[in-house]
Order: sequence, then structure tokens, then C-alpha cells
Amino acid sequence: MTGWQTLFYKEVLRFWKVAAQTVAAPVLTAVLYLLIFGHVLDSHVKVYNSIPYTAFLVPGLVMMSVLQNAFANSSSSLIQSKIMGSLVFVLLTPLSHWGWFIAYVGSSVVRGVLVGAGVFLATVWFTGVNFEAPLWALVFAILGAALMGTLGVIAGLWAEKFDQMATFQNFLIMPMTFLSGVFYSIHTLPPFWQTVSHLNPVFYMIDGFRYGFFGQSDVSPWLSLAIVGVALLVVSGIAVHLLRIGYKIRG
Repeated sequence: MTGWQTLFYKEVLRFWKVAAQTVAAPVLTAVLYLLIFGHVLDSHVKVYNSIPYTAFLVPGLVMMSVLQNAFANSSSSLIQSKIMGSLVFVLLTPLSHWGWFIAYVGSSVVRGVLVGAGVFLATVWFTGVNFEAPLWALVFAILGAALMGTLGVIAGLWAEKFDQMATFQNFLIMPMTFLSGVFYSIHTLPPFWQTVSHLNPVFYMIDGFRYGFFGQSDVSPWLSLAIVGVALLVVSGIAVHLLRIGYKIRG
């Protein structure tokens, strides 16, 4: 195996060895969200004039799980390796910065998509959900996981202790995820908050992913694809540059 494949394999094994924590726990959390919000609001809320709220909620929960776990995978791996001192063994290898990037982001995509599939299989029993455009759903799941995995690389390189990582996640990733239309259509918001939502790239990931289920969305899936694609290119450029210069990992 080449260097990046070995590191990729190691990163996949890292989260799979504790699958109860990294895969099963997020699935359980999503099911609890569905049970609580679905039970309370299903008979009161209709989205796009015809879609039951529980059915609307399923793709949002799936994509939220994909994004959060993709970010957690790369960020937690880097910060743990830095604090425990094991990162030096990767630094000793002749692996290029591109190898690092592909391995960490690739493993994040695997974990994000795996958790998302688990959430879908666990929640689809509660409502009838069909795929109107499955290719759109797959594209946005992979792009979204790659984008959040790349943000996780940036956060893992920047943070020097767990407190800093928690700050990055609690004040940036969590608000962007929860204020992105997971639990609601942005057309139900006041004009000001609709404008704010349109500035959130995570909104376009979830809205585009939801289009794959219902063939309907708050904005055009092509617009969402363009915005997510540009955002991925920008953060990837930043992450690759930081890896190339050894930001906070090379003396």
C-alpha cells in the first residue's frame, strides 16, 4: 500500500474500533430527535404543502449526522495525536501534504456517510420516505462530508488542547449545523433570518440533500451545488496549505 492508503486505513480502523461511540451513538441521538420532534410537531406542521413533518425531518437528521461526524473524525484524530505525541510517527514518514489531506478527509467521508446510512436505516421505519433524485442526495452527502472533514483538519491543526477544539465546535460547527434548516424550512422564518440562513453554507448542503428525497427544496439544487463546491475548494486550499507548511505540527 502507498503511504496515503496506509494512513487512510489506519484512520478508518481508529473510529471503527470504537464503533459503539463513533457510529451507534450518533444514530441513537438522531432517532431520539426524530421521536421527540416528530411526535410533537407531525400533526401540526406540513412542509411544501404536502410533506409530513416527520418525513421532512429524516433527511435533515441524516445530513446533520453526516456533517457532524465527518468534522469530528479528522479534528479528533489530529488533536489526540498532537496531545498524546503519536503524531511524530506520521511526521517521520515521507508522506506528502496531499497524502495527509486525502487520508484524513477520505476517512472522514467514510465515517460521515456510514453514520448517515445508519441514521437513515434507523429512522426510515418511522415514515415512508422515497428518493426522487438519489444521485443528488449522494453527491451532497459526499461533498458535505468532505467539506466538514476538511474543516476538521483545519481545526485539528489550529487547536493545541481539547478546550480550543470544543470552542471551535460549539461556537462554529454546531450553530452552522442547527441553524441550517435541519428542523424547518427557511421559508417559515422572518425575512432577516432567511437572509442569515442564505449566508450559511451548511444550509445549502442540507437543502440540496433534501432535494434528493423529495424533488423539492428551498433553493435550486444547482445553486446549492455551486456554493458547496466553491466552499469545498476554498477550505481545501487552506487545509492543504497548512499541511504543506506544517502549521503547528512541525518545529
